[in-house]
Amino acid sequence: MNIREGMIPTALGSVVTATGYGLKQKRSSNQMIANTLFGFGLAHVVLGTIDLIQHRN
Repeated sequence: MNIREGMIPTALGSVVTATGYGLKQKRSSNQMIANTLFGFGLAHVVLGTIDLIQHRN
């Protein structure tokens, strides 16, 4: 199985970003946690994408 470097952080970041965005839409959720998840997920997407670009063959 050949998984490119950076693919796992990008996929994980996408899931976490979507979760954070979903929590941001709910008024009853803790907005600080929602914003933290959203930012954490976006950071993983950006860093994973950088890895994908740097290590393409």
